Amino acid sequence: MANRIGIDLGGTKIEAIIIDDQFQVIDRKRIPTLRDEGYDAIINRIIDLSKEMISIGDIDGPIGICTPGTIEATTGLLKNSNTVCLIGKPIQQDMQDALGIPVLMENDANCFALAEATIGAAKKYDVVFGVILGTGCGAGIVMNKKIHRGPNAIAGEWGHHTLYPDGRSCYCGNQGCTESYISGTALESEWKELTGEFATVTDVIDNKLYEAQPEWKENFMMNFGRALSNVIDILDPDAIVLGGGLSKVDLLYTEGMQTAYKESFSEVVRTPIIKNKLGDSGGVFGAAMIMDHI
Repeated sequence: MANRIGIDLGGTKIEAIIIDDQFQVIDRKRIPTLRDEGYDAIINRIIDLSKEMISIGDIDGPIGICTPGTIEATTGLLKNSNTVCLIGKPIQQDMQDALGIPVLMENDANCFALAEATIGAAKKYDVVFGVILGTGCGAGIVMNKKIHRGPNAIAGEWGHHTLYPDGRSCYCGNQGCTESYISGTALESEWKELTGEFATVTDVIDNKLYEAQPEWKENFMMNFGRALSNVIDILDPDAIVLGGGLSKVDLLYTEGMQTAYKESFSEVVRTPIIKNKLGDSGGVFGAAMIMDHI
């Protein structure tokens, strides 16, 4: 494997990385996404960053890009992104036209799962469900070091499984989606509804503010566990690895995990729920690895 470039297009940051054939980092750079400026501004920032990394890495082959959502095979347009200005845009084709080399695009959760299943916390497991819990809520499925996408390219989209049929409205147009209950955005909104004050999930957990509002923590653990129990029942993966900002919440590996086990259709559950190894760089590593694990 020659040097590879991966780019992670996130809601708040764009990260680029160059790795060698031993997955060692040659160079990396992060810039803000500035998604409020719209599609043209974002695509131009990615193009400029890509050109800079291509020059540094002396690369003339494909580059990999990961982002929330996926490319619809029949149209070539991005769908299901929570950066809504990207929806319906030919981002892959625009990138290829600008760079003059092939661009491989993949869902960010799929890239996270691929990296963790190949060089990260879940590398000893065959079937891995890789969860991203952060601003949004997504997941990817990796089987024997290959991404499983499905015919609709939505495998792993547990963030839009329905937890409550008449529940909260979701940006996707449905109601009661998992993302509307256990994403960072949803949890912070719920805290404000309960207390009238804003606090980040990190603040609520680290400072044990939830002790004054136990309902908040109980809801979080129940919804997390119930959502993952559905995954265990349907996929029965060898391991579940958590990523994203909320993966740092230790309660998920104790109370959350026990709730998932209790809600599953098995008296004994052996599926480990583990913390990621690669931190918030799992997606960009996976993007750089796409062409070798198609």
